[in-house]
Formats: sequence, structure tokens, C-alpha cells
Amino acid sequence: MTVEPSTSAETAQFEALLTQNPEHSVEHCRELMRVALELQQQQFIDGSPIETLVRERAKMIDRIIHAAWHHHAPELESVADLVAVGGYGRGELHPHSDIDLMLLVEDDIPAESSEAISRFLTFLWDIGLEVGHSVRTLDDCFDQAAGDVTIVTTLMETRLLAGPGKLCAELPGRVSTDQCWSAAEFFRAKLAEQIERHRRYHDTAYNLEPNVKGSPGGLRDIQTITWIAQRYLNVADIKTLVGHGFLTEGQLRILLSGRAFLWKIRFALHFLTGRREDRLLFDHQIKLAKLLGYEDATYTLAVEQLMQRYYRTVMELSRLNEMLLQLFEEAIVLDKDAPATPLGPHFQVRNGYLEATDNELFLRDPSTLLELFVLLE
Repeated sequence: MTVEPSTSAETAQFEALLTQNPEHSVEHCRELMRVALELQQQQFIDGSPIETLVRERAKMIDRIIHAAWHHHAPELESVADLVAVGGYGRGELHPHSDIDLMLLVEDDIPAESSEAISRFLTFLWDIGLEVGHSVRTLDDCFDQAAGDVTIVTTLMETRLLAGPGKLCAELPGRVSTDQCWSAAEFFRAKLAEQIERHRRYHDTAYNLEPNVKGSPGGLRDIQTITWIAQRYLNVADIKTLVGHGFLTEGQLRILLSGRAFLWKIRFALHFLTGRREDRLLFDHQIKLAKLLGYEDATYTLAVEQLMQRYYRTVMELSRLNEMLLQLFEEAIVLDKDAPATPLGPHFQVRNGYLEATDNELFLRDPSTLLELFVLLE
């Protein structure tokens, strides 16, 4: 999707500042960004949907970047694609999230173009944006993606910000499953990545100072499922997993409400700390509970209510993550035609998993649930 800056009042303001007050543009743009951030903070306090705030934050940054690109690197507008990647590429930003940009070019760029890129990036840093960047050709993208699952994951989430769009349109085909990282290879790599990440958090969602992004049941677990679905099914919206039979409507509601709750915590953490912070440290928990509207009750403090809800949420998300990973493993990796070993009239073993011989078994005969536990034992 390409941004449409001409419809934005913020873009007009930034372009005016850059054109009319070049010697003071950094100072004025920082002030404009500060006011916009305060407005979002008030919207958050007033109860605006977190999904709206996260996406509106990305749209606002789109407009700022487009105005800066137009002013500082006009000579590149017709020959290069400016692309948002990673979380920013998904169109999701929290107040102090990293902003990752990629400049897609046909060939190595000349020195004068490098100077324009430097001016553009320096301006973004000076006005307070945490920007990461890379300059790549399509061949560079393929070569680097083929050897690194993190890079191919990043390149799966791209969005055109400015430029002709030709190179950006070709990128998905260059890093597709037909070219590099088959669905099975990608699944194994992301599963290994998650196992290693969980190990860093002691394989438990019950850390006293959890990380809302990286801990088990956190936002990264949801993203892992989304990435695997995108690689296997070529869909970017997790809601489509219902139509493909991987989730029920009820499970999808749990997943989306859990993500929204964790987004609210992360959004509030960024406001409270004034920086990119994903850890629910003790120093933040009481302030966070107050900001999110929790109040002390007769038997439980506000902070206890918050943390109880957090642990319930991440446990539900952990179970969904585990279930979906198993379903994806069966669909992507395991042999669907593998022979089954019978275990009595109701159950069998296939690919190391215990399964019912009939999908309607538990509806027809609920008592067989007890038999399942006996077999497991």
C-alpha cells in the first residue's frame, strides 16, 4: 500500500516548515511531533481503541517521512523506492518504536545520491525519530534473505512510502517460497527462534517482571504465528486463519483481545518511560495500573488486578500459540499420508501425535475424554 500524503494536514505543515523555515525546521518539526504525541496520549487516556492509535501513529510517521523525503532527497524520488519494513511495514507503531526504512535501488547509487540520503536520515534523527535504514538492490534482498530468516521475515512486511513502486512491487516475488525459504524451512527456523527466545525468559509466562513483547505468550508469539501463516498461506491478516480451519471464531476473539490488551500495556509503557520499553518492571507496574484505569478494591490492589489479567492473557495466548504451531507443523512439515497405529477403537497415533479416529467422537461420546487421559498415562 502506498501512502497518500497530499490528503494530510500534517504533511502540509511539515512541508511548509521545511520550505519556509529551513534554518529552524528541526526545532519546529520536533515541536509539531511533540504536540502530536501529546494528542495521542490524551486519546489513549480518553479510551480510543488501541488498534486505531497504533495504526494512526504509523500514518503520522508516514506523512513526516514523506515530507522529509520530498524536501531532502527530491533527486531520488523518480529512481528509488522508499519502503517501510518490519513492524513499521505492517503499519503498526507504538510511541517510541523503531522505524525501519529500506531504500530499494536498481544499482549502486552515485555519491551525490548518498549525500541526499544522508541529509534525509540526519533530519529524521535530529527531529527525534529512531530510524534504522538500509540501501539494497533486489539482488541484495534475495542474497541476504536466503541466508537469514530474520531478514526474510523483515522483507515479508513491506510497504511503499514513496517512489515509482516498481522495485517494491517486485520484491515479494524475489523472496517468495519459490525463490528462498520454503514454508517448511521457514516453519522450522521460526520454531527454533521461538524456543530460543522462550529459553531466555526461563520458559515461563510467570516472570515477575515480564517482557510484553518477548516473554512466552507475548506479542512476538502472535507475530510468529502470523509470519508462518503468511509464508504458508500467503495471507497477512491473522483473521483469515478462521476460513482456513486453523482457528474458531471464539479462538480468534481471544487472540485479538489478548493482542489489544498487550498493545495497551506497551503503548502505556512507552508514554510512562518516554522511550522504547517493553519490560513490565516493578517501578512501572503501579503507575501503569493507574494509567489503565485500575483502582484498589477491598481485597486486591489495582496493580494486582492488572498483573492477574496480564498472566491470564498470556497463558491463553501461550495455549493458542502452542495449538497453532502444532496445526502448522501437521500441515506444513509432517507426512499427511503417514500410517496410523491404532490404540483401541477410538484413538490412534500418527507422526508421534495421539489423535481421535473420528472428528465427532467427543461430541458423540464425551466419556472418551477420560479414555484419552488413560492412554496418555
